[in-house]
Amino acid sequence: MTEVMQGVRILEVAEHTFVPAASALLSDWGAEVIKIEHVERGDAMRGLGATGVVNIPSDVHVLLEHSNRGKKSLGLDLNSDEGRAILYRLAATADVFLTNKLPRVRQKLQIDVDTIREHNPDIIYVRGTGQGERGPEADAGSYDSLAFWARPGVAMAMAQPSYGHVPSPPAPGFGDSIGGMTIAGGIMGALFHRERTGEATTVDVSLLGTGIWAMGQAVALSLLMNVPWMPPPEGRARLNPLVGNYLTQDGRWLSLCCLQAGRYWAEACELIGRPDLATDPRFADHAGLQQNCAEAVEILNEVFASRPLDEWRTALAGFSGQWTAVQTTLELLSDPQVVANGYVQECRTATGTPFKMAAAPVQYGEQPPVPGRAPEFNEHGDAILAELGLDWDTVVDLKVRGIVA
Repeated sequence: MTEVMQGVRILEVAEHTFVPAASALLSDWGAEVIKIEHVERGDAMRGLGATGVVNIPSDVHVLLEHSNRGKKSLGLDLNSDEGRAILYRLAATADVFLTNKLPRVRQKLQIDVDTIREHNPDIIYVRGTGQGERGPEADAGSYDSLAFWARPGVAMAMAQPSYGHVPSPPAPGFGDSIGGMTIAGGIMGALFHRERTGEATTVDVSLLGTGIWAMGQAVALSLLMNVPWMPPPEGRARLNPLVGNYLTQDGRWLSLCCLQAGRYWAEACELIGRPDLATDPRFADHAGLQQNCAEAVEILNEVFASRPLDEWRTALAGFSGQWTAVQTTLELLSDPQVVANGYVQECRTATGTPFKMAAAPVQYGEQPPVPGRAPEFNEHGDAILAELGLDWDTVVDLKVRGIVA
């Protein structure tokens, strides 16, 4: 893979997933990332033992790996003048400073944009926040389940009345990972701008803004029509039998999304073993399919329920229309497209334990990026300090006094 970020150094003061996921992606693409961790406990993610759904194994902390792959770790006390002095020396060597600390914490730790730029006026300063850098809640913390999922309308767009509850996000760090990808893109744009103009700008990305963007088309329609965006009513009449989900004999699902029903109807009927439906007067053209969609759906429900999913995979393999089997996360590993494109990669922890992880979604040079592993806490501390020119006696003294880990 072409390491498009090679030669870029990123200094990160951040925890959890949202912001660290951004530099993890940039690391996959070749950047050097120095992660500053709390001098005693490290990134708070290191202490997370469960997601609310499953416990996290002690030997492979995949949530930590996902958002910290390929980084270097230094445990540093940023509440001390000496710890901050080390941070400032590192900032002087970096292209990007990345943080998710709240405004009041940035001021307390003296890592606000003005202070960091006193030590490097050319550094790109990046802030990831819950609700944005301005406004009455700029100094309030949040999580993706709140600022990305609940607040911008995503949860309500998924909430069928029959559920009797507001649906939770579909995965841990769901909005965080999307937000991290957004931050990574913002950083790359800022680096390009600096290269072209010489100006080092700031980059601000929030979970709320990312969620609104993800709902962008629904937001635009909702505001235009002055109607809150909600899920379609259950059992609402459809206009296209080739758009929707069908249950198979073994309790699995097929999803069809052939927007041009008239174009694909005859071929679909042939492949499912019902060529007679293509010449049925009720379904002879697009208008007929729309008018008699309920009857066509009823027939397709019976047909698809007559065979298991694997048989339908075979039967529809050559279909020129758009469809897929509805898969679980475990099935990704054997999905031919996932395998061919390297979308899931083999990794190993610092102790050599193997595991698999999603690859960065952007590929350069027609090769998937191979993720590195997350660092052990303070794994690179001594090397980073030595690079700054600190002799061993000084480092030992800093360790004894708890300035560095």
